[in-house]
Amino acid sequence: MTAPADKGKKAKTDAGEENEQIDGALVLSIERLQEIQDELEKVNEEASDKVLEVEQKYSEIRRPVYLRRCDIIKTIPDFWLTAFLSHPLLSELLTEEDQKMFKYLESVDVDDSKDVKSGYSITLNFSENPYFEDSKLVKSYAFADDGTTTINATSIKWKEGMEVNGNAIKKKGNKRPLVEESFFTWFTDTEHKSLADGVQDEVAEIIKEDLWPNPLKYFNNVSILFGLMHRFILYSYYAGSLKDLSLQEVEEFEDDDEEPSDEEAEEDEDEEN
Repeated sequence: MTAPADKGKKAKTDAGEENEQIDGALVLSIERLQEIQDELEKVNEEASDKVLEVEQKYSEIRRPVYLRRCDIIKTIPDFWLTAFLSHPLLSELLTEEDQKMFKYLESVDVDDSKDVKSGYSITLNFSENPYFEDSKLVKSYAFADDGTTTINATSIKWKEGMEVNGNAIKKKGNKRPLVEESFFTWFTDTEHKSLADGVQDEVAEIIKEDLWPNPLKYFNNVSILFGLMHRFILYSYYAGSLKDLSLQEVEEFEDDDEEPSDEEAEEDEDEEN
C-alpha cells in the first residue's frame, strides 16, 4: 500500500512533466513561427528589390516623355504660374511678388536619382529677369539608409533690392510647415538638413507627387473657371443685371464661338437707342 506522502510526490512529478511538455511544445511553435517570419522577410526583401527595378525602368522610360512635354509647355504663356495658382496648397506659397517672378519661369523639372529611392531634385528654369541673376534654381533631397534626409538648394543671387525676406509660419504636426510668406523662402530653406523620424517636406512632396505628374489638370482648372466666368457675365448682361456695362465691354469676356443670337442683338440695339 502506497503512503499518502508518496502519492503527493508522484502527483507533483506528473504535473511537472506535463508542464515541461507544454513549455517545450510552445517553444517549438514559436521557433517554427520565427522561421516562417524569416522566410517572409526574405520574400519581402526580394519583392522590394523587384519593385525598385521596375520603378527604375519606368523612370527611365518616362524621362524623354517629360522632356517632350516640357518643350510644349514652353509654348504656353504663364503655364507654370497658372498651374501653381490653381493648386489649392501651392497657391498659398505665391505672394504677389512671387507671381511677378513666376512670369519668367520657363520650365519645371523633377528628376529622380538613378536608383529612385536615394533622392530627387526639383529644378526651376527662368528666363532673364529683373529679380535674380540665376537662370536655374535647384533644390535636391538625398535620402540616407539611416532614414535621414539631406537638403541642398541653389543660393539665389538676388539683384539689388530684390531679395525675399519672408518668414515661415510654423504649424503643428510631424511635417515641415508650408512656407506661407514666399515660395522663395521655402526654396532657400535648408536649415533642417537632416530630417529624421519620418519628418517630410510637404511642399516638395506636393510638387513631386501631385503637380509634376500632371500639371495640365491644374492649368485646365483655371481655364474651365475662366470659361464659366465668361458665361456668367454674359448671362448677367442679357438678363439685365449688368446694364451699366456696354455690350462691347461684356463681349471682351466672350469666347469667339459664343456670339449672341440675332434676337438678343436686336434687343441690345433697342436698349442702346
